[in-house]
Amino acid sequence: MFRFLALLALLLPLAPAQAYWEYGHETIARIAYANVRPATRAAIRRVLADQALLGTPECPAGDVAQASYWADCVKPLKDAAGQSRFGYAYAWHYQNVDVCRPFDRTSACIDGNCVSAQVERQAALLRAPDTTRADRVRALAFLLHFAGDLHQPLHAGDKSDRGGNDLAAAYGIYAPKRFNIHSVWDGPLAERAITSGPPLVRRYPAATRARLAAGDVASWSRESWQVSHDAVYASALGGDACAPSPARVTLDDATVARLAPTLRDQVLKGGLRLAKLLDRALG
Repeated sequence: MFRFLALLALLLPLAPAQAYWEYGHETIARIAYANVRPATRAAIRRVLADQALLGTPECPAGDVAQASYWADCVKPLKDAAGQSRFGYAYAWHYQNVDVCRPFDRTSACIDGNCVSAQVERQAALLRAPDTTRADRVRALAFLLHFAGDLHQPLHAGDKSDRGGNDLAAAYGIYAPKRFNIHSVWDGPLAERAITSGPPLVRRYPAATRARLAAGDVASWSRESWQVSHDAVYASALGGDACAPSPARVTLDDATVARLAPTLRDQVLKGGLRLAKLLDRALG
């Protein structure tokens, strides 16, 4: 029974309703909410009070935690003709910048169809005084989500493997067939990272906020891409991120322990940087 429960605990974070970036997005949004100015916090509540204007009762967005994964929740929604209602936004969740070539955000963001461009666009919509109420609540939900996506390294850089989805992986002793390097970082590794150490959701000193939120969306994008190279692929491929990828990789216990703080830092940075964007847009 103990072994069964242990395996179940590892499996549950990967179920659709409990995927890491539901938990991860919630954590990043809550960090941001705890670190924005009081006026920004009040403005966020006012905007989310219009959640009905999203027209997605299946995917509530009544608070920052719900709104932070709204953009994933709405992906399968279809209109009366059976067409995807939000298919236009699929490419907004990531940018496939090759980690083994010089960083090139421009070619990955043609017509704004990438995560970093959409972080900038949704923040601008949220800030603009003439944005309609419906567009404003949608922009806030997208921004809350995309700021999290930007700090998941495999949404910022990959090796032509769909953000690691095509690279099968084992996590420690646990290796279900449906694991890949992306789901490892989304699921059990992220669960461990967020729950290890003091609670991440708290108010941070001004000096910490200023240090970790320094820079802009472009520099954060490049940083996450570098983490994808230095941590994700290097750890999976024996230290050489650009070595040919095998059919399957294994992250042993020592590697997992080494990587968890890196992902924990990404979550914290994502939250404090989102707070900075929200203060600029709504504060």
